[in-house]
Formats: sequence, C-alpha cells, structure tokens
Amino acid sequence: MNTKYRDFLIRSWETRDRADAFHVIRDVLAEYGLNCEPFDADRDVYDVELYYQTKGGEFWVVEWLDEIVGTAAYYPIERGNNAVEIRKMYILPKARRQGLGKFLLLELESKIATRGFDEIWIETASVLKEAVKMYENSGYQPTTGVETPRCDRVYKKVIKSTQTQN
Repeated sequence: MNTKYRDFLIRSWETRDRADAFHVIRDVLAEYGLNCEPFDADRDVYDVELYYQTKGGEFWVVEWLDEIVGTAAYYPIERGNNAVEIRKMYILPKARRQGLGKFLLLELESKIATRGFDEIWIETASVLKEAVKMYENSGYQPTTGVETPRCDRVYKKVIKSTQTQN
C-alpha cells in the first residue's frame, strides 16, 4: 500500500513505525477516556508481524509532514463468513475533518474486496461518536458478539468480492 490523499501519504507499516503507531493509538484512546491496553487489546500494535502480516492482513500508517498521524488495519477472523476485521483505525485530531477517515475506510473496503473476502466486521465504542456515525453511514449494520472489553458495539458489512478468477 502506498497512496496519497490530499497531503497525506498512506503506506504499509514498517518496523520503524512501531512506536509512532502505538503512540497515535494511545493518544486517541486517551482523548476519548479509553484505556490503552498494551498487553491485551492493543498488543497487536507491538507485534504487527504476528497479528497482521503472517495472518494475511495489512497494517497501514498515515503520514503528514513526515509524522505518523493515523493508522488503519485489517486481518482475517474466524467469526462470520470469509470475514476480516477492520482494526486500529485512529486519526490524531490535527488530521481530522478532512475526509481522511472516510477515505481510509473506502480504501480498506476496496482492498478487502479485491482479496476475495465476503464480510467486514468492526468493533468500536459508543464514545467514539464520529467513528460510529461513519460506520453506520457507510452501510455497516449493528450485530452482536463484542469481543473487546472496551468496545460496546460491533458492526458487520457484507461486501461484494472483486477478486478476479485466474
């Protein structure tokens, strides 16, 4: 992944991004009064190779003025039908209100569809009002089965695979 949106560069995560990506997530969670859980729900940010790369997922970072200001990721999951979960979609306040979140979601959905998946799942917290609104306005339907303690909402969207047959 390597694409531009306005003045933002969205690219695949690299080892050198580990601390900066974690700090983005920690800071956004703190902004909304949520706890960062480096040994539980946020362990995947410390071990992107294990949680994303070896499982067939992807982890992206968003750069702006040579600083990481956002993250977005997905990986295949057991629940659902040929499904992935979008995770770690966080944007620092200074990079918000420019359509970046919606752009990232559409890029994730497009990439997931080309990989041949049928469903996308997302867990979030009600306090993340902007994210909840974006997911609901993007066709995600509330469902049940929250697995992350700090989350109280789970959404699912059935997508049309655009994978080409060989």
